[in-house]
Amino acid sequence: MPSQFRRTRVKICGLTREVDIDAAVAAGADALGFVLWPGSKRALDERRLAELSARVPAFVTRVGLFVDQDAALIERVSVHLDLLQFHGEESPDFCAGFARPWIKALRMRDGLDLHAAARAYEGAGALLLDAYRPGVPGGTGETFDWSRIPASLAKPVILAGGLTPANVAQAIHAVRPFAVDVSGGVERSPGIKDATRIDEFLRQVSLTQST
Repeated sequence: MPSQFRRTRVKICGLTREVDIDAAVAAGADALGFVLWPGSKRALDERRLAELSARVPAFVTRVGLFVDQDAALIERVSVHLDLLQFHGEESPDFCAGFARPWIKALRMRDGLDLHAAARAYEGAGALLLDAYRPGVPGGTGETFDWSRIPASLAKPVILAGGLTPANVAQAIHAVRPFAVDVSGGVERSPGIKDATRIDEFLRQVSLTQST
């Protein structure tokens, strides 16, 4: 991974409650993720997204997660978001069509050429790398072999997949990602975060920054 990043950013994803937004912000999260894909246990509708998004303070990035969804929906809800995250088979042109910065999530299936993906999605602000499970677009709670990530990838990497307070420091030392993304690893149940786990996750990330 590029060595110029002075610190690893943190995204807390799958937020569904005001109290969890407050906990994530208080702990120092850089970005908050809202799932708009209805197949997720953490999914929000448009009304709830608007309510939660309005609670996020300045300088914390609001990220919307989509999976092969209708462009009209994405256009409507993007007013509540700062960054779009695409988890499906969206084309580069589709991802770039909403006047918002965007990132592309890739599931680390066998044979995936990350260098080719970085070239194909050159307009992405980063590539989010997640574990692969057939038929599941993300949120598996599983890790993957971090050594598969090339050191010279042309795009910043957001590392996801099975991260927890217990393994995030190891993951950062192994990958040196631009950011890490956690959802289930700081939850009591799907969509219900645990403030203590959020605090510990951020603490473990901060401990890696001087090593």
